[in-house]
Amino acid sequence: MSDLTDHAKNLLARALCARLPTLPTAVWAALGTGGSDAAGLTGEPAGTGYARQRATFTGTGTQRNVEAIRFTFTSAAGALTHVGLFDAASGGNPLTCSPLTTPLTVAGPGTATLTGNALTVAPA
Repeated sequence: MSDLTDHAKNLLARALCARLPTLPTAVWAALGTGGSDAAGLTGEPAGTGYARQRATFTGTGTQRNVEAIRFTFTSAAGALTHVGLFDAASGGNPLTCSPLTTPLTVAGPGTATLTGNALTVAPA
């Protein structure tokens, strides 16, 4: 997940210039149908029981999610092709967005899981 959003790039630029930005105290993983550097993740499922999930990362340099991240669905959500990180459980600011290696198809109730170490945030 090296595709930082414009918000994340601006946040890092302010930090590097000692402008004391408010850094995220937690991050939430999200699934969607698309995304871009400028806007971040798009197409999050609605009305399917889906919710963003808190993600914890570790590492020096490249960061990796510590534990599996599980998204629960109460109904079909279709094909989800992208994953993103946000600074809030809902709303908030997009931080990064990348295509999934393998798209997820949610055809009905169930759980979609991103395994531990599946998400990486690497320095450019």
